[in-house]
Amino acid sequence: QVQLTESGGGLVQAGGSLRLSCAASGRTFSTYTMGWFRQAPGKEREFVLANRGISGTTYYADSVKGRFTISRDNAKNTVYLQMNSLKPEDTAVYYCAADLNFRLADREANYDYWGQGTQVTVSS
Repeated sequence: QVQLTESGGGLVQAGGSLRLSCAASGRTFSTYTMGWFRQAPGKEREFVLANRGISGTTYYADSVKGRFTISRDNAKNTVYLQMNSLKPEDTAVYYCAADLNFRLADREANYDYWGQGTQVTVSS
């Protein structure tokens, strides 16, 4: 069982930055694929970006390329989502997720564990 706890959400003006954190339990965190997804009001949850622990490869949704980055501190079992140049359309609940089985990183169904989500609101 892996528990994920997100933090760092809040209200920010357009053009601003925010960093989300996701702390994970588990002794083999460095091998997990850690992903970030988001769900805006009235929309389905969508992939944002992910980092595959065993290779270091990062995958991005086109909508966040050049603005969002993911990093991880395996010593702290924590993954971070750095969001820059935020836009009102980035407003959503952001979820971190863990895949323990090395599957396609942009597929929601491939993730085994999910955090509770943290709200990000970008004002115009």
